[in-house]
Amino acid sequence: MAVNVPLGPLLDPAFHIGSVPTTWAELLGFATGAVNVWLVVRQNILNWPVGLANVVLLGLVFLDGGLYADAGLQVVYVVLQLYGWWVWLYAGDGRDELPVRRTGRGEWAALAVAGAAGTALLTWTLSAWTDSTVPFWDALTTALSLVATYGQSRKLVESWWLWIAADLIYIPLYFYKELKLTGALYVLFLALCVAGLVAWRRDLRRREPAPVAA
Repeated sequence: MAVNVPLGPLLDPAFHIGSVPTTWAELLGFATGAVNVWLVVRQNILNWPVGLANVVLLGLVFLDGGLYADAGLQVVYVVLQLYGWWVWLYAGDGRDELPVRRTGRGEWAALAVAGAAGTALLTWTLSAWTDSTVPFWDALTTALSLVATYGQSRKLVESWWLWIAADLIYIPLYFYKELKLTGALYVLFLALCVAGLVAWRRDLRRREPAPVAA
């Protein structure tokens, strides 16, 4: 189904990489995505409104490219962006700023179950109801992204490992789907995720109490 005005121009080519067109939505998604992850690394609250703009733009890109699970994921991301924004503002002790912390065993178990179940359900849905050419990989990256976003909203330091795993799959997937600029964006995301992991672990060590000498 065609996208109606005023969103239609966002799917017009901004330029071409070789013979492959790059739309305005993909170009703007590149810019907002890079700024968004940089702000997350710095634990800046503005990452959430920038992230809202990013998921809308990328939703158009993925829908146009036939990555239906990723397109649907952006709708879920809108909810998670609003949730994360609220949590970062009010879910700390005494409803103040939320601190970085480690992921508990129970949380790891819940995330693993949710990720596996989400991957299985989405793979079946995409195989049965869409013309997706990459149902499993689309489903796996979607599930990983969802659990990583939840971890990010709770400031779980290990959420960066989930993002790194997702990005390592996203990069070749987007190049395969001829979304070259988005693939390049995720190379940048991968580097920023490594930087985020280092920065959040440094912040966590700073917050943890020093060991008491015997």
